[in-house]
Amino acid sequence: MLLIGTYVAQSAIQGLGVFAGEAVARGRLMWSLNPKFDIFINEQESEEFPPHMREYLAHYAYPHMEMPGVMVLDSDNGKFMNHSLSPNTDFRIFDKGYALVDIAAGDEITCNYFEFDPRFTGMFGAGRAAAVRTRPHGNGNGNGSSMKP
Repeated sequence: MLLIGTYVAQSAIQGLGVFAGEAVARGRLMWSLNPKFDIFINEQESEEFPPHMREYLAHYAYPHMEMPGVMVLDSDNGKFMNHSLSPNTDFRIFDKGYALVDIAAGDEITCNYFEFDPRFTGMFGAGRAAAVRTRPHGNGNGNGSSMKP
């Protein structure tokens, strides 16, 4: 669950992105896993969903790092966070996201999908060097899959 005000708009990175609706100081906790806002979905159960919903999950969900077989789907603007190899957030602690730098209101919020999604291979399937895509914390509006997540 995002803990700061945000909005969704066109991204220079890919499709749609999530942008800071307020100034965020370096080190501030910006996102925290909250089962009331972040939906946990059993991967086996998702196989019974209609194809369009499985595609939606492949695009926007990501694996729960501490619960094998479970995906997480952000219900807020976090699902539009784009991937960057030089992100302005830190998600190395699975259930927390912190600002790596001061983020001005209006700046796009980015994260490195490799920090929380071991299945992410990048937009072009060529690994980390070619990875530029939208995420899961969703996963913005990009192409490709890391279950993408």
